[in-house]
Amino acid sequence: MGQRAFAIGGCFYGLTGVGLGAFGAHGLAGLDPARLASWDNAVTYQLLHAVALLVIARFADNVAWRVAGWSFLTGVLLFSGSIYLLILGGPRILGPITPVGGVAFLIGWAALLYSAVKHNR
Repeated sequence: MGQRAFAIGGCFYGLTGVGLGAFGAHGLAGLDPARLASWDNAVTYQLLHAVALLVIARFADNVAWRVAGWSFLTGVLLFSGSIYLLILGGPRILGPITPVGGVAFLIGWAALLYSAVKHNR
């Protein structure tokens, strides 16, 4: 189940990341520069983790890689997703969700580091 979910998630996050990046560049051109920078940061993290998910989909043959995949799927949703919603006028209660997504990213990268040390990849 994991490898297919990671491939689909990576493709979906790549597709929507490009679209959201274009929307930010053109549809949000009049936005406050600090908020636009936050939007760009969310897009960057989304696209970076989309590519990572595609790599994980290919190599998710141990628990650490699967932990990384699920962490990245969750991290993009919580980190980037909450930033998008906040910038588009979502409720301020979403603010504390952003760092939870960041922690999910850290867990994913730590899992990959563990795998690299433990399994030599």
